[in-house]
Amino acid sequence: MSRQDKPYRVYRGGRVKGRVPTVPKPERTSSRDGRRRPPLRYPGPGAKEKPKRRIGWRTRILLMLGLLFLLLIVWVVLGFLAVRKGADEANARLGPRAGAALEPQDGLLLSHPSVTLLLGTDHAAYQRQRKGFRRADSIMLVRTDPGRGRIGYLSIPRDLRVEVPGYGFEKINSAMQIGGPALAIRTIRQIIPEVNHVVIVNFDAFKEVIDKVGGVTVDVPGPILSNKFDCPYPTQERCDRWAGWRYAKGPQKMDGRRALIYSRIRENRLNPSESDTTRGRRQQDVIQALLGQMTSVGVFVRLPFIGDDAMSPLTTDLSAGEFMQLALVQKRSSREVRCRLGGTPQDFGGGSFIQLDEEARRTILAFRGQSAPQPPLPGSTFGSGCQ
Repeated sequence: MSRQDKPYRVYRGGRVKGRVPTVPKPERTSSRDGRRRPPLRYPGPGAKEKPKRRIGWRTRILLMLGLLFLLLIVWVVLGFLAVRKGADEANARLGPRAGAALEPQDGLLLSHPSVTLLLGTDHAAYQRQRKGFRRADSIMLVRTDPGRGRIGYLSIPRDLRVEVPGYGFEKINSAMQIGGPALAIRTIRQIIPEVNHVVIVNFDAFKEVIDKVGGVTVDVPGPILSNKFDCPYPTQERCDRWAGWRYAKGPQKMDGRRALIYSRIRENRLNPSESDTTRGRRQQDVIQALLGQMTSVGVFVRLPFIGDDAMSPLTTDLSAGEFMQLALVQKRSSREVRCRLGGTPQDFGGGSFIQLDEEARRTILAFRGQSAPQPPLPGSTFGSGCQ
């Protein structure tokens, strides 16, 4: 086969002298208007974008909980400031003589037992028959024992015959009218020496406190048809046809006026066995319901708005912090003891009194938590005892 007939071509290896041929640059085309386009340049890779960090669901929950806790702290501070303003005004109304008559508190109310005297005055300007009176219409002692989770209530009848310091033997409720809160405290301390605090409630404005907290729920033990007092009608003719105040049996939501009337009823026409001691039990029910309502969540939410108004009918030595402590103690208490002092009705100097009976000492010990509570003696209408 000749060289020209070979089916392949032989190339000589090696570098060719001169510049290496390259692909020619593409010609720049002109735009429609005839202008030349700028040369194309590669911008380069540029900076890398950082991936966005997403907040996890656990972090979101923690942030929400922290925000709620902060709002709770702010709300508590606002509520405390509202209560403190009202408490300062209530402290100023008491006077130094009444404060000096009290037994000093041993430690904090949150951790130490204390006894608070509750006095309800029957001064009501809107009732002619009550105008000018400053007697204690309601007398009650409340003992808190945080260490044992126990609250004790002790009602004292208004007609109890006691010795009023400097004035001889009188009804116990007259001490308030004779010498004001200071003499009332000194008189009651002859029965219960360890009175640490006092709260005087003006019944004329008491109903407003109950209305501010949204009313109270009271369990009425039996149907009631009261005697005629504080007629709700404007004319005498309508009051003559009025039968009296009625209450059905069972739990009832009462506003301020209904609760106040319920605590004042002395005679139940549907149950003649009831007496002034039964009235003391009704007062305990209303006060207990009010304390429970004031420590509820609904009142706590509105406390910055109603804290000042809720203190307006009170005269007391308790500070705002001590009121908060009492509320916490009441909320944590799991045991309640309800007691009453009583005795036998007797006449002295033309007046009707209740002479303290022998069971009173045992009742006071039970109120203090030093003995087991015992009920009144069988057949004793006005006798001392606990329930």
